[in-house]
Amino acid sequence: MQHFNIAIDGPAGAGKSTIAKMAAERLGFIYVDTGAMYRGMALYFLRQGISPSDEEAIKQACSQVEITIRYENGVQQIYLNGENVSSLIRREEVGNMASATSVYPAVREKLVELQRQLAAQANVIMDGRDIGTCVLPHAQVKIFLTASVQERAKRRYLELKAKGEKADLQEIRRQIEERDDRDTHRENSPLVQAEDAVYLDTSSLDIQQAAGRVLAIAAEKGIELPS
Repeated sequence: MQHFNIAIDGPAGAGKSTIAKMAAERLGFIYVDTGAMYRGMALYFLRQGISPSDEEAIKQACSQVEITIRYENGVQQIYLNGENVSSLIRREEVGNMASATSVYPAVREKLVELQRQLAAQANVIMDGRDIGTCVLPHAQVKIFLTASVQERAKRRYLELKAKGEKADLQEIRRQIEERDDRDTHRENSPLVQAEDAVYLDTSSLDIQQAAGRVLAIAAEKGIELPS
């Protein structure tokens, strides 16, 4: 049986996870948040006090990390060495560590194999930085989902404020610009739009509208909503 794979790539803060999750629910697909997997590894590196610039220490630590995805009540949970860390991996320092360490081949090799296994076993929507270009190059649907830096910073700012956390809009924008630069210029699997990906700018779209665009693109490729 052939499984359908939808690959969504794009920069930090573009809304990939939220939009992909909503589209997956409408389609009855499994949503795979690859960023959460990298964050799980990043949390381990932080706990071990490893510098993001110490590639050798990170390479050695990879052999001590086991990242597992489980679905509990339809919600993806990330387990780090048997511990559910889903509620711990969304902190800013974890995201920054994930961005800095995902450039290393040892980290990427560790997780890409698991991601491909998931895609071979079920209909999935997978989002990340190099899904359409590297992880799932044969996905039936590829989307490059983005938004302006200003809009992405504003969304992250409002998200943090809604959680009651302190947030500085200019600092968030600076961090996003730094992550964009790292992601697009890294040597291994940089963030680029796949040649056969559909470009989708969500700067002026709300989440519902953006998810609707994703579903429309999928429908054009023969992936229909379940009746």
